[in-house]
Amino acid sequence: MLVVLGVLALIVALIGLGASPVLPTVRAAMLAVVVLVAAVALPASLIAVAGVVLAAACIVDAVFGRVRPVARRDAPPNLVRGVPTPLRVSLTGEGPGTVRIRQPRAAEITVEPPEADTELDARVVAARRGRHALGAVALRCTGPLGLTAWYRTVGEMHPVTVLPDVPGARKLATAVRQGKFRDAGDLTRGPLGLGTDFESIRDYLPDDDIRQVNWRATQRLGRPMSNQYRIEQDRTVIGLLDTGRLMAAPIGMHTRLDLALDAFVAVAFVADEVGDRAGVIAFSDTVERNLPPRRRGAEAIVRAVYDIEPKLTDAAYDVAFQAVGAGKRALVMIFTDLLDEATATELLDAIPVLARRHAVMVVSVVDPDLEDLVRTEPTEPLQVYRAAAALDVLAPRAPLRARLERLGAIVAEAPPEGLAEVAVRAYLRAKLRARL
Repeated sequence: MLVVLGVLALIVALIGLGASPVLPTVRAAMLAVVVLVAAVALPASLIAVAGVVLAAACIVDAVFGRVRPVARRDAPPNLVRGVPTPLRVSLTGEGPGTVRIRQPRAAEITVEPPEADTELDARVVAARRGRHALGAVALRCTGPLGLTAWYRTVGEMHPVTVLPDVPGARKLATAVRQGKFRDAGDLTRGPLGLGTDFESIRDYLPDDDIRQVNWRATQRLGRPMSNQYRIEQDRTVIGLLDTGRLMAAPIGMHTRLDLALDAFVAVAFVADEVGDRAGVIAFSDTVERNLPPRRRGAEAIVRAVYDIEPKLTDAAYDVAFQAVGAGKRALVMIFTDLLDEATATELLDAIPVLARRHAVMVVSVVDPDLEDLVRTEPTEPLQVYRAAAALDVLAPRAPLRARLERLGAIVAEAPPEGLAEVAVRAYLRAKLRARL
């Protein structure tokens, strides 16, 4: 019996030599256990024959199963954070055995399902913006008898760029272009609206603002008539993205910076549609990125800041405002957090200087979990403490908003799912009211 076991061990060791060793499967191990158990009742000669047959079967299985299939991976070079994207891995030249495909997951990228037989159709979801990579495809090739398996990797690392919510931004821009974006109940009709450049006189429509009515034309023609104004083009909008420590705070599955970046990307794509220039400045205690305003600048803005991450420092608003400069008047949209009173005080001190030359807007996301804690009536002591803590965090927000508005700033706030739309609406309203 010891001789038989030694022969089996030697055969397995010989099979395993090489860069990609062949290993016995669970089926082979179970058959070996059966042979060992049978050794109690059967003659040693039969056990020796059974051991040799099993070893020979493993060798034959390994020879026919040691194939080199070619894997083709269809994976996108770009992903959008949080949006499932198809991934496919297919094989050719599999051989007589079976092949199990596995796509390893990256640190910030999940693959579901991660493995399949012969062909893998999966969905890839990235949780974090920036540069990432999918690992090489892993294969498990099993021989036709299912006794041995060969593990190997094929292909190379696949670099992936994870972007902000560009599809959502394009959707909002398309709605503006097609006149389907609603602003406080009024339709903004493509590039036309309540601007200051007179376009034409037309029949009154039910959703027209009363300020559009042309009373002289109405009296002359005997039916309601409206003035049509064209929204001014070639205006400038600059996004100031706070990348300080407060913007690293999570809201749901995203950080405050993620949501701010999504919102300004939406504004930039809308600016492209209405003929404005857009630029971006990302700052913490220093200026991290600075892209001057330009026509059709949305794509350049995405490339400039898609991989930016929060820093472990406080935001220095004066540094960012100096980077804006005293050039052509612009709408400066500051994406920041209004929960920290000390930091907001620095913002309040800096805004009057910026407001002398530019229109200023402060955009901030509202944490719905904190709002729910305050609104929900507590039923146990722990909930009382949580509600009190949430109220303490939210208490400075309303006074800060009032002070910002007194300084001439526009303040736009919204929960995560509505921040991009609210930012776009505030930007368009500023254009309609000739604030730019």
